[in-house]
Amino acid sequence: MAYEAEDVARSQQIFYYLLEHRELTEESGRDLYRAYTENEAVMGLVKSQGEYAECEIVRYGKVIYLIPKEENEYLGYSKAQLKAALCRSGATDKDYYLSQFVILTLLVEFYDGQGSSSKARNYLRAGELMNRISERLREGAEAARAAQERTGEDPQERTGLAFRNMLEAFEALRSEEKGSRARTTKEGFLYTILTFLEKQGLIEYIEADEMIGTTAKLDHFMDWNLLNKNHYDRVLRVLGVNPDEQN
Repeated sequence: MAYEAEDVARSQQIFYYLLEHRELTEESGRDLYRAYTENEAVMGLVKSQGEYAECEIVRYGKVIYLIPKEENEYLGYSKAQLKAALCRSGATDKDYYLSQFVILTLLVEFYDGQGSSSKARNYLRAGELMNRISERLREGAEAARAAQERTGEDPQERTGLAFRNMLEAFEALRSEEKGSRARTTKEGFLYTILTFLEKQGLIEYIEADEMIGTTAKLDHFMDWNLLNKNHYDRVLRVLGVNPDEQN
C-alpha cells in the first residue's frame, strides 16, 4: 500500500512524541492527536512503527499510550534493571519475585474486575497494604505446605509461584518504625516500590499521610486492557485466592 509522504512524516512525529512522553492527548498535542484519531493511514503507520519497536500503541478513552511489550528491555525494564531499582543490594530472585508480588497485591486491593469500572476503591493506606502482603504470603505458604503434605508434590512445580521463598525473603527484611527508607527493612522496601510506581505515573503516594491513590493512567490500563474477568481471576489465583470465594 502506498502512503502519502505527509502521512508518513506525521506518523513519525507522533511515534517520536510517544517515545518521549509515553502518552498523547488532545490537550498535550492537538494536531498530532487529531492526525492519529482522524486519519486511518496515519494510525496504521504509527501502530506499525510500534510493532517494529516491540511496543503497543493503544487508545484508552481520550489518551493514546505507548506500552512496551513484556520482552522489550530497551523501552521497558529488564528483570535485572527492575531488581536493581526495587530490591536491596545483592538481591536474589526471591527478592525480585517478592517485589512483583507486592505490586500484584496492590493492584488487587484497588481493582476488583467487576462492573463498568474495575476500580474498587480510591485510596489505600501503606500500613494496610503491608498487612495484606503479609497475610497473603502466609496464607499462600501454608496452603503450599498443606498441598505438599497431601499430595507429596511441591505446588511450586505446577504453579511456578514460590510462596515459601517469597515469605522467607519478606521475613528476612527488618521491621522498623514507619519512615524507614532502607531497602533492608519492610517499610523501606515498600517505600521503594511505591516511589518507583509513582515515577512511572501509575500511583500517587502521599508520604505524610502514608496514603496511596491510583492515577488515571493506571485506571485506564486496568479498565481497558488488563482486568477483564478472566484476567482478574488469573491474578487472584496467582495470589493464592479462589475467585469463586470472592463476593
